Amino acid sequence: MGKKKVNNILMFLGFAGPAVFAFAFVIGWAFVNGVFMSFTDWNGISESYNMVGISNYIKAIHDINFWQSLGRTTQYVIGVVIIVNIVAFFFAYLLTRGYKGQGIFRTGFFVPNLIGGVVLGIVWKFIFSEALVQLGKISIFSTFANNWLSDPDTAMLAMIIVAVWQQAGYLMIIYMAGIIAVPETVCEAASLDGATGLYAIRKIILPLVMPSITICTFLSVKAAFMVYDVNLTLTAGGPFKSTIMASMHVYNKAFKYNDFGIGQAEAIILFLIVAVISVAQVTITKNKEVEA
Repeated sequence: MGKKKVNNILMFLGFAGPAVFAFAFVIGWAFVNGVFMSFTDWNGISESYNMVGISNYIKAIHDINFWQSLGRTTQYVIGVVIIVNIVAFFFAYLLTRGYKGQGIFRTGFFVPNLIGGVVLGIVWKFIFSEALVQLGKISIFSTFANNWLSDPDTAMLAMIIVAVWQQAGYLMIIYMAGIIAVPETVCEAASLDGATGLYAIRKIILPLVMPSITICTFLSVKAAFMVYDVNLTLTAGGPFKSTIMASMHVYNKAFKYNDFGIGQAEAIILFLIVAVISVAQVTITKNKEVEA
């Protein structure tokens, strides 16, 4: 092994080694152990357990509540992914037009992403249950007269609004990078040919920022499917269990009802579903990427 190769290995271990080590033992080991525990009857408390084969997976497949929570999660994912990407792209487009003071707006839109999910849920719970209810006493804002979190028809919408508010700024940065990378000569040539406004966005900008769309869609899909912290602090699954998402159901199954083996099996099923959807999404959007 040459000296240069040894130096490259040492440099890699020096910079990436700690992160790889942490990932392997915190994420990798936990995942492998979780797969193993899904084949046991462990209740999450006792010191002993028995191997039960695939019976946990059979029970998970027949768990109606799990599939109902997954259905609600799918509705939530569709709403979040569509709205947050439209909002993020809209802000990114506006804030790359060279308007005065756009740096301040960039910072302002990004700040919500720095707020943790637990704090975010608590803050927005106060907004929906107190601030907006008071605002709803004014006739023109009567839509907010009732607490949205106490109505099954609006609680899901409230969760989507919070998710969009938190994630839009982060995705905006990625879209901005893609828009800025679009060659000015391409835009100038398009404008000379009469491609302006929405037509230019649809025919020129969007195809050229497709790599950003791929990344943003992937990140928003993953975050929406795995939502738990905001779900817990904002609605706690209510009202009437109408906002129990898949992650919350899995957690409750494992730690609240002490069916750790079944809960872990449902977590593996959820992981596989998200993995398949993510791979399909990335494949489809990457095939639509073009070069300037």
